[in-house]
Amino acid sequence: MIAIAAETPLQDDVRAMIGELNAVMMPLTPREFQFQMTAEQIAESATTLFVARDGEGNALGMGALKVHDGELGEVKRMYTRPVARGKGIGWQLLQQVEALARDKGLKELKLETGEAPGFEEAWKVYERSGYTVCGAFLDYPDSGWSRFYMKKLG
Repeated sequence: MIAIAAETPLQDDVRAMIGELNAVMMPLTPREFQFQMTAEQIAESATTLFVARDGEGNALGMGALKVHDGELGEVKRMYTRPVARGKGIGWQLLQQVEALARDKGLKELKLETGEAPGFEEAWKVYERSGYTVCGAFLDYPDSGWSRFYMKKLG
């Protein structure tokens, strides 16, 4: 059984997942085109982090909602540990992010992910959840190293 709840990123096991995500991204995208958030940045009031845990309390994945204004939210720091992949955890985390965005009255979610080989599974999760490719947003550069998605919330 998987439980997903909003949690602080300032926990050792969550910090470890953030480190794992950063390590996975390092060889796939040049550093200047990686838009990481530290645990401290995730802990700021505009961002809510969801953590997926197994029945023994082990952290298996995470995903965050960062609210930019009254209409736009951004999906951040989506990651599922390799041992838990293929079990729908990424999809479940994304559903929690979307539910919170709707509760907050946001009209649209956007996200940035890598455009290089190695990101295909992430693309599948987003596309199966109704996200469509869009152009760069906020202050993200249109570098060719990023793929951008958006979803209107009803």
